Amino acid sequence: MSGERRTLTGADGAPVIGYVEDVRDGRPWARNIEELGPGAVDAVMSRLPGWAVSAPVEFAGRLVSRGARTLRHVHRMRCDLSDVRPAADAAPDGLRFTPWDREPAEVFPAWFAAYPPGHPDHRSRKMTLDDELAPLMRGEVMGPLLPCGVLAVRDDAGGEDEVVGGVLVADSNDGPWVTEVFRHPDRSPRGLGSLMLSATLSRAAADGLAEIGLAVTEGNPARRVYETLGFRLVGTWLTVLI
Repeated sequence: MSGERRTLTGADGAPVIGYVEDVRDGRPWARNIEELGPGAVDAVMSRLPGWAVSAPVEFAGRLVSRGARTLRHVHRMRCDLSDVRPAADAAPDGLRFTPWDREPAEVFPAWFAAYPPGHPDHRSRKMTLDDELAPLMRGEVMGPLLPCGVLAVRDDAGGEDEVVGGVLVADSNDGPWVTEVFRHPDRSPRGLGSLMLSATLSRAAADGLAEIGLAVTEGNPARRVYETLGFRLVGTWLTVLI
């Protein structure tokens, strides 16, 4: 079952590795790897072929030396919400911040446009509504959504509105976790991501959360924004394909 803690054993039956079983991009995914004893690399390579595996750099590097392929290099960061200053919570002119109360189809255009070719988080395969965003919004991927997340909505003259950005926060196995920070590159102003995340942190602190985490891909300049808002590095991980 997705989200459950599992253990692999070695030839002698002793535990050699612990992980959380999940799904990533349609593949089985072993995340939060914990090395428990000798033979961990052998166990992963022989018993998890076709899996994505997320592990600290040193362990993942040993998997790569055995033929695993790197999928993503990320930095895990956390923000102590006791240090967060109250945000003005004001959206730029022409926009407003709302809860995540929209259907996935309304969010998808901005979310999809936010990761074009050349972006560090662009997928080589086409991102889809039903395979990725909808399950995430239903709480089936990282955990149920927390109310501190925001959507940025553009008010149109015709009475319609358009989602142009968002910050999604899930109640994950690792605690409150920012799973998405995105904005439509053509339909929203620069700096919107920082404003949305600042509003989210302020709301999270007001809700009594102690800290909040996120992961940023190596090479993504957004890391500097996260550091400015109080996020600090806690570890670097690689996701590899076995």
